[in-house]
Amino acid sequence: MSIYQPSPKPYRQNRWRNNDWRLFLRLVPYARRTSKLLFVAILLLLPLALANAVQPLLIGQAVSLIRNEPSTYEFLRNRPLLQGLQILEGLLLAMIVLRLILTGVQGYILQKIGQNITAGIRQDLFHHVTSLAVRFFDRTPVGKLVTRLTSDVEVLGDVFSTGAIGIVADVFSMLVIVGLMFSIQWQLAFLLLVMLIPITWLTISFQRRYRKANYKSREELSMLNSQLQENVLGINVVQLFRRERYNANLFRATNQRYNQLVDETIFYDSAVSATLEWIGLIAIAGVLGLGGWLLLGNNLTFGTLSAFILYAQRLFDPLRDFAEKFTVIQSGFTAMERVSDILDEPIEISDRINPRISVLDAQFGYIDEIIANLESQDTDTQPSLGEIRFEHVWFAYKDDDYVIRDLNFVIRPGEKIALVGPTGAGKSSIIRLLCRLYEPTQGRILVDGVDIRELPQAELRRYMAVILQEGFLFAGDVKSNITLGDYYTFEEIQAAAEKTNIAEFIEQLPASYNTQLRERGTNLSSGQKQLLAFARAAIRNPQILVLDEATASLDVGTEALVQQALNELLKRRTAIIIAHRLSTIRNVDRIFVLKRGELIEQGSHEELLKSGGLYSTLHNLQMLGT
Repeated sequence: MSIYQPSPKPYRQNRWRNNDWRLFLRLVPYARRTSKLLFVAILLLLPLALANAVQPLLIGQAVSLIRNEPSTYEFLRNRPLLQGLQILEGLLLAMIVLRLILTGVQGYILQKIGQNITAGIRQDLFHHVTSLAVRFFDRTPVGKLVTRLTSDVEVLGDVFSTGAIGIVADVFSMLVIVGLMFSIQWQLAFLLLVMLIPITWLTISFQRRYRKANYKSREELSMLNSQLQENVLGINVVQLFRRERYNANLFRATNQRYNQLVDETIFYDSAVSATLEWIGLIAIAGVLGLGGWLLLGNNLTFGTLSAFILYAQRLFDPLRDFAEKFTVIQSGFTAMERVSDILDEPIEISDRINPRISVLDAQFGYIDEIIANLESQDTDTQPSLGEIRFEHVWFAYKDDDYVIRDLNFVIRPGEKIALVGPTGAGKSSIIRLLCRLYEPTQGRILVDGVDIRELPQAELRRYMAVILQEGFLFAGDVKSNITLGDYYTFEEIQAAAEKTNIAEFIEQLPASYNTQLRERGTNLSSGQKQLLAFARAAIRNPQILVLDEATASLDVGTEALVQQALNELLKRRTAIIIAHRLSTIRNVDRIFVLKRGELIEQGSHEELLKSGGLYSTLHNLQMLGT
């Protein structure tokens, strides 16, 4: 279990100033996918702003009409008081109903746009993450990725929909209100406009601090999720070594840091709201003071003053919404920045676009047909495909820390090779390089004379099958765990199970091939999971088969059963076998002995024993231990 320490990425104060626009533009392609909805949402801004801005004006006209003031509109002045009030009441009711309807429609559209954006980003992020090289996952905690794919992505939809469009709506509403105020009484309008200057400065100041605190809190949340994921996956070790209290203390410390950072974001968010409330009250007091003075000088009517008091409230309502939406946008930009870190991660291993692929199709594009032809031949016929060649291959997980050093060897078609050596000799690294989970630092690897970097990854991995020491199963039924999304008939699935001698085991499951397996196959034993891995490899009929200590989790009886199936599966196929029990590899064609990434010995079991080298030493030590 690792001990987590807070190590958030250094935050630069001016970083978001330079990148916010770029981050926002990354959302535009996702919004374009719902361009029609976006157009309708923008189209509703004008009637919404007018319906909101006209209401104080109608109330002011009602006051002027009752007091028979000169500011009353002409079409109302010549009507009876009751009729004029009824007209104003009808208009006011129509504006309220219109605003409620348009607000509901626009809210629904914006939420739909936000969800579409969120779904698109989540899909692209998942696709990108699953396309990254294994090296990326070696250095990235799973909890961090989960946070990016869930909580961070959820925030992004609001950035464009509720946030960006909402701010445009608020600004548009404020412009309409300011325009109407200046058309009615410029002194009071100018007073309210001046009040916007300090609130704008304070809002920007608080939002900068909010963005910085929010960024740190999201980093701490990733750490929290990483610790939770690690403890869940390692629950056996946690409980066996009594780490519950120690890990709880580690989690508590991280949780407290996260809580403190969230409190800081809440403080700045609340500070913006409180500031707006105070300035809103000051604005109303200013309107009453200046309006009272103008009223005494007969330069203002009660109806106009009433309208401006309402306008003072309405002017700051969009500002309150603006502040809330600005907070949403700041949170979204923080999330987008973190998601962008993943999306910008380069795909280290990708297919090359080169003209040799069309030539290779004849050799690799119809693998099933080639293998079928091979199987129809006599069992003693030497296969022509499956040659593996390592040419001066060097590899390091970290810079200059080589685990593979100048490796040169050739495995002939149909040959059975075993890789042996002490821990850290580079056996598993050879397999990872061959499957192109990593790229060689130097040198090249060829399959049937073709550099594997020139082959499409899908074709390369169809050409070979790998059975690892621990079989991994997905949540789903037994059939889907054998086919792994590829199309095979039920008869082919049964044939693969029969070929690997596990059909009887599957038939004994509660629902046979339709038995539902839990996450990671926790309702099966380790040996049963491994048996399904054998069927998974057999159904693909590979030309190259790789076994990485594949029978280690099987009991003696099951191993004998599977070994019989393996003997059939290995016929006319190139095979690479990693084994720690040297007694299981006596019948291979050659044994490669590795030490610190170098090939120091090779030969048959008897030849290596006679040479008295490292293999002989390892064999004798194992014999003494039995």
